[in-house]
Amino acid sequence: MQPTARPQVVHVVLFRWRPGTPPAQVERVLAALRELPAAIPGILDLSAGANFSERAEGYETALVVRFADRASLNAYGPHPAHRRVVEELIDPIRAGSLAVDYEVAC
Repeated sequence: MQPTARPQVVHVVLFRWRPGTPPAQVERVLAALRELPAAIPGILDLSAGANFSERAEGYETALVVRFADRASLNAYGPHPAHRRVVEELIDPIRAGSLAVDYEVAC
C-alpha cells in the first residue's frame, strides 16, 4: 500500500485597485509577486496577471499560488518578503481583494 500524499494548497487572490492607479504601479506589484517563489520556501508555482474577462465583477488582477501544503501557506502570510510586497506595494493602491484557498490531491 502506497503512503497517502499530503494535498497541495492553491491560494487565489483577486484584486481591485483604487481608481486612477497607474498601470506601471500595478506592474510593479506583479513583478514583486513573481519574485516571491525565490524568497519563500514551500511555493511550488506562482502566476499573476491582469484580468481580461468581462465576468470579473470589477476585479482587475489575479494571483494564483500553489503551495506544498497548508504549513507552507501558513508560513507565507507573515513571511517578511510577502509582508513587504503587501505593505509597500499592494496596500497603497488596493481598493479591495478576495482570497480563497483549497486543497488539491497530488
